[in-house]
Amino acid sequence: MELILLDTCTFLWLADSKKSLPPAVKDALRASGERYVSAISAFEIGYKNAQGKLDLPSAPAVWFQDSCAARGIRTLPISDAIAMRASQLPMHHRDPADRFIIATALEYDARVLTPDPYFLPYGVKLLWDGLPQ
Repeated sequence: MELILLDTCTFLWLADSKKSLPPAVKDALRASGERYVSAISAFEIGYKNAQGKLDLPSAPAVWFQDSCAARGIRTLPISDAIAMRASQLPMHHRDPADRFIIATALEYDARVLTPDPYFLPYGVKLLWDGLPQ
């Protein structure tokens, strides 16, 4: 079974009952046995909350853990191999958090659920309506 890795915005959309994911993404989530999010997403969510750019109903650490648990999503740690890989990726995309997510996907041969077309030049497998599979 294929490993599914959610990028941070997909994880946030999944956790927000007011947002609707594309049908192909919902199908992939239903069919996947293993769903993951990178540990960098915890940082990104906490950081956005601290900057006032993301309002959460509880403390970021509590919200993140509860949201993962409620959706059967596990966190993949940032290993030294992933950190090194992220640092050595070509500079197609400069967002540091996304670079960690891309490196994690490459390390685990995971399919990434993301609407972000900047992931395409890295050769990661993507799933999102409108993006090449």
